[in-house]
Amino acid sequence: MNNNNTVNNIRNYIPAAAILAGAFIIGAFILSSTWKYVSRKDVTINVTGSASKDIKSDYAIWNGSVSIESLTLQDSYAKLKTANERVKNYLISKGFPEEKITVSAINTSTLYASNEQGYSTNQITGYRLNQDFRVESEDVEKIDILSREATELINEGIEINSPTPEFLYTKIADLKVEMTGLAAQDAKERAEQIANSTGNDIGEVRSSKMGVIQINAKNSNEISDYGINNTSSIDKTIRVVVNMSFSIN
Repeated sequence: MNNNNTVNNIRNYIPAAAILAGAFIIGAFILSSTWKYVSRKDVTINVTGSASKDIKSDYAIWNGSVSIESLTLQDSYAKLKTANERVKNYLISKGFPEEKITVSAINTSTLYASNEQGYSTNQITGYRLNQDFRVESEDVEKIDILSREATELINEGIEINSPTPEFLYTKIADLKVEMTGLAAQDAKERAEQIANSTGNDIGEVRSSKMGVIQINAKNSNEISDYGINNTSSIDKTIRVVVNMSFSIN
């Protein structure tokens, strides 16, 4: 009789034990899946995307200067006036309209004699007058030629200084938007390649940060942590970098 009761009790416990074991297995599976989901959700891929494009300057500025020295201030001014008229006519003859030519105020310096020790004295030996010319044009090649040929005025006795012009790209603001988009697309493609190589897919963008913009002379690899904006070359290359972080699905 007791044996029968024992067998019956065991039979009663079997379904409960089976249910408990099944619940434990299911719970473990859910916990494992949840942990795996949370773990994967916290994993990110950090990538750097870049984009570059060759551009050509569409605006140029030439800044030249004329200097005159003479014993008296009146004579210096008269000579400077004559020289400036010649320079202005020269610029007009090169195809630059007068309204594009800007002439600065005159800068006057007094020259003093030096003693035997090389120190300046109070004895005035003459005056030096300087005046700047500024020419702006969308014809960058014409400005480039001007900067190299203007020194031929020296043959006429005019002391002129002709530095390298400034070559600018006026649509840089719009181009930055375009290049940032291309760099972001490059970053996404890099992230996808990394994720796919491990059998995963990328998810949402976790963070995005634009790097500095490098505008170099064409074929130059110069970089700077603060960015570069080359103004001495007509042909340039713009490079944009974007740092992005993606979640993993």
